[in-house]
Amino acid sequence: MAIDGFKDYFKILGISRNATDKEIKSAFRKLARQFHPDLHPHDGKAESEFKEINEAYEILSDKDKKKSYEQYLSYWFKNRDGKSREFDRENNDKNFNEYLNFDDFLGDLIGRFSEVGQEIYSNISSDKSAQSLNLDAEFNLQISFLEALNGAKKNLLVNDEPIEVKIPTGIKNGSKICIKNKGNIQSGKGIRGDLIIEVSIKSHPIWKVKGLDIYADLPVSLDELALGAKFSVTSPQGDISLSIPSGSLPEKKLRLKGQGLPDLDTKGDLFFTLKLKLPENWSDDELRLLEKLRSVRIDEPRSSWFDRART
Repeated sequence: MAIDGFKDYFKILGISRNATDKEIKSAFRKLARQFHPDLHPHDGKAESEFKEINEAYEILSDKDKKKSYEQYLSYWFKNRDGKSREFDRENNDKNFNEYLNFDDFLGDLIGRFSEVGQEIYSNISSDKSAQSLNLDAEFNLQISFLEALNGAKKNLLVNDEPIEVKIPTGIKNGSKICIKNKGNIQSGKGIRGDLIIEVSIKSHPIWKVKGLDIYADLPVSLDELALGAKFSVTSPQGDISLSIPSGSLPEKKLRLKGQGLPDLDTKGDLFFTLKLKLPENWSDDELRLLEKLRSVRIDEPRSSWFDRART
């Protein structure tokens, strides 16, 4: 920094004046992570360093801005001793004598070119007429049904930065999670938006959700329907004991109150729909018992059907 406010952006990024675009970007990323405000809360010096790093990258990463800056750089080094205010303009398109200081030059330079660096911080939408930036970054996160039901922690990499996201218990499909100050950065100013995470839940082969209620088909045998049964069955919260009343019919729904999705101070229910599952192959003993059942059965399953069919 000199008396006219001059900044050597090559020194700020710690690179040579012959640095390639790749070297410029690499140096910027390394320093931006080192001096990021999130790592140095309430540290004015780190915040100032961070702004200068972003400012340096904005100038040096843009071909036209860099060219104008290098011309000013040559002008400044030739005239910093104050002995000469003349400058060879043969290969330059600007009279730098018109600037009172470096800030005047920088303001004109930034004003003449559009903002750069968006390949580093994506999803920045610019409204040039309003001179405003939407710095919020959007991220789509897909989670499993059980992660949505029970909550989880997910580790993401956003803008080259590792971020841990806490998924709240019972989150709904399409819900959005906002993480403050983890979005895009306005180059040259250090201002940062928020990270908006939209959650989508993968479909599950067993569990289906309607509102706060969870539904599942449960295969049962013929004897379990007729005689009733009590056995252990899996639920989204773990194994539980389930009782089937004797004489139950296929498609009967069994309700487990409070075993559904949570929402504030209430919870939905869990429903099992009984599905008759007959074996593909019957054993000889089973067939003999079925023959016995047929010989003693008193119910005619099609009696009412015939009455309706003939009307």
